[in-house]
Amino acid sequence: MTQQQDTALIAGQLADLTESVREMADQLSSMRERADTQQERIDLAARELTEVSSRLQAAADALREAL
Repeated sequence: MTQQQDTALIAGQLADLTESVREMADQLSSMRERADTQQERIDLAARELTEVSSRLQAAADALREAL
C-alpha cells in the first residue's frame, strides 16, 4: 500500500469517526432534553405532593382540635 493510499484510508476512517461522534452528540442532546423534561415533571410532582401533605396536616390538626 502506498503512502497516498494509507492517507486516503486514514482520511476515510476519520470521516467515519467524525460522523459517528456527530450522531452520538445528537443522541446525547436528545436524551438531555428528555431528561430535562422528566426532571421538570418530577419537580412539579414534588411540589404538588408537598402542597397535598400540608393540606392533609392542616386537616388532621383541625380534626384533633375538634375532638
